[in-house]
Amino acid sequence: MLAKALLALGLWLQLAAGQDTPEPGSLPSISNTKGDLLLLLDSSASVSHYEFSKVKEFMWDLLHPFTFGPGDIQTSIIHISTTPTMEFPFDQYQTSGSLREAIRGTRQRMGDTNTGRALSLAMEKLFSRQAGARPDVPKVLLWVTDGFSSDDISEPTRLLKDAGVAVFIVSTGRGSFLQLSAAASSPADKHLHFVHVDDLPIITQELRGAILDVLQASRLHATDVTSSSFRLLWPQLLSQDTGYYSLEYGPRADPAGRRTQQLSGALTSLVLSDLTPQTTYEVLLVPESNVHYFPPQSISVTTLPEEISPVQVLISESGPRSFHVSWAPVLDSVASYQVLYGPLPGNSVQVLQVDGRHNSTLVEHLAPNTTYLVTVTAIYRSGKERSLSAKACTQEEGSQVPQLRFEAVGPSTLRAWWDAAPGAVRGYRLRCRRRGGRSSALSVSPRVRSVLLGELPPGSSGSVCVQPVYSEQRGRSLCRTLRRPPATEAQGYRHTETDRLQ
Repeated sequence: MLAKALLALGLWLQLAAGQDTPEPGSLPSISNTKGDLLLLLDSSASVSHYEFSKVKEFMWDLLHPFTFGPGDIQTSIIHISTTPTMEFPFDQYQTSGSLREAIRGTRQRMGDTNTGRALSLAMEKLFSRQAGARPDVPKVLLWVTDGFSSDDISEPTRLLKDAGVAVFIVSTGRGSFLQLSAAASSPADKHLHFVHVDDLPIITQELRGAILDVLQASRLHATDVTSSSFRLLWPQLLSQDTGYYSLEYGPRADPAGRRTQQLSGALTSLVLSDLTPQTTYEVLLVPESNVHYFPPQSISVTTLPEEISPVQVLISESGPRSFHVSWAPVLDSVASYQVLYGPLPGNSVQVLQVDGRHNSTLVEHLAPNTTYLVTVTAIYRSGKERSLSAKACTQEEGSQVPQLRFEAVGPSTLRAWWDAAPGAVRGYRLRCRRRGGRSSALSVSPRVRSVLLGELPPGSSGSVCVQPVYSEQRGRSLCRTLRRPPATEAQGYRHTETDRLQ
């Protein structure tokens, strides 16, 4: 629906304050997500230079919506080669732009495909402060391979998964499904992909979503952000019997306006509403357990700018005595809409009441060939109102040529002529379709009401349509089918005609 499309476009345009600016046409930035993401890149001689470059493009397409920094995502690259090497540590590139340049500048190392050694180095670096890794954040390993390895991978992948690392594998070659599915985290259908290197973009969105699920599953995060609310989600740390949560939230710029709530230990989500548009809120969730200690979790969430309706009014399906009015977006904050309409010029106005859950209505019992001013007013639950207007024109009633005739003027030529259509005609459009031959179309002035039609020899047939054109729209077409008799028939022009409307 138009309303949903416009709302989606509005959400796409809103970026949280302080985020990197995404590339044109890209996805909105993904923030409030914390984790260390290690890319294990097959840099051996078994990978062609073309495949290596396509994998680098894929890695950037996968990563660029994320927000990078010490409080968000950190990433690093390890090369699979004879001797595995780290391209850069996790904490070296803290912005989207710098990371992109680093990925672009990554060079293939060649050598053997010692994946097992590279996986062991990954295990070491994912938990190393010297490599910029952070304690107590989710760990993700993404291994992109052509499917072959010169050494054993089973033991290092087992150690990685036992340490809580989520292992994703993308195979661009002919690797063993059994070996790779055993190496990837479970379930394999979410963590293992087989795809040709040219088709990597096909899996980008699905893979990014699966990685995001891992990064967000173990910490507090926000979804469904609007101008006045957002939903908080967190892992199931407590139960009804083992404790409760203390929630504190408020505008970053107004510490005195912070609010507190005590929540049941059985909860894992909560919607915060009645918030101020375009405001950054600080949220602190403290698990209070009588069994285990859980560290507090905090996030910052910026509400969207205030949503308004309507931002667009469209007129469609105009007829002589009715037209359809639609508008967008439809908001929960709107209780109802008023549609006011009246002819121009004039002072008479009529009103239609529309429920706030709807975004269109049919306006009927209008005068033909008349311009109307249509005003859609949103009445908000708060009492505020907002209006937007558009002009609408009804069609002329009976806007069709009354008659269409033909006259033979030569062996292969006919004259088509018609009576004038009613109303302020701006011209006529004539279309001739010859069966088995070419079709032609012609536009003429309102003073011209006949044309010559060639290439219609005896025995031929076709159809001719005449349509009046008005200033705001076209009228209805009058079409007639003709058949020229064969030359062997008696002298004189004879034909059959069938009227039909389009």
